[in-house]
Amino acid sequence: MRLIALALSAALPLAAMSAPVLAQDAPSVGETPAQRAARRAAMPPPVLQEDEALQSAIGSSTRPAADLARDGQRHPLETLTFWGLTPGLTVIEIEPGSASWWRHILEPYAAATGGTYVPVGKPLEGMGVADGTADMVVVARAFHNWARDGRTEPYLAAFFKALKPGGILAIEQHRSAEGLNVATTAPTGYVPESYVIRAAQAAGFVLEARSEVNANAKDDHDHPFGVWSLQPVRQSQARDGTGALTPAQRAELDAVGESDRMTLRFRKPF
Repeated sequence: MRLIALALSAALPLAAMSAPVLAQDAPSVGETPAQRAARRAAMPPPVLQEDEALQSAIGSSTRPAADLARDGQRHPLETLTFWGLTPGLTVIEIEPGSASWWRHILEPYAAATGGTYVPVGKPLEGMGVADGTADMVVVARAFHNWARDGRTEPYLAAFFKALKPGGILAIEQHRSAEGLNVATTAPTGYVPESYVIRAAQAAGFVLEARSEVNANAKDDHDHPFGVWSLQPVRQSQARDGTGALTPAQRAELDAVGESDRMTLRFRKPF
């Protein structure tokens, strides 16, 4: 089945792909579940592009089978299209980790399109590119770690410095309910969306768009072992071996799927 093609040239500025985020679209502390559901439902989905190189990278048999099995819950084509990935970009991925789920797509895509993929494990020791030359910085599922030890602000400053004017900060992150203290939620793997937005804006980034492509209404954010109770980690007992889940509890958590996640696109001002 062919994807919906953009009727405009690939040179069209990214801002034209998605309407800019309005203040009323952002999450608020007093938002009720019904209001939150209505706000999320009103958000337009990403407009899919005919990018054969990206589709090839996503569908490649060189990707681990376990990675491919997660595509239905991580939506790589929709997410990367929303973020604005196009051929020939210099893309930095922050802390890709041993699993390297995004790397297995981004690296071959860059190689096939004349771009550059740069994995960075320790941003404060270097971003792998000259200042002001990166087109995109990708951060996936990391803010809950940074929020616990004070890395959020210095890391965002490093990203801002590495990106060229107009460069994109692309974020995917486990999302807690609004109005909660990040000091309480971060140890469970979740952070409020407003925490990430405020931190990025304080670093100088402009919030350009938000997507619900990785939202999961089945995730109530309250699990015995935090977000790691869910797929793909599926933690089923405490690290000391206590509190083991029953088969019924394990099955209930597996039915949730992967976490409820925010998907954000910020831009470094021109």
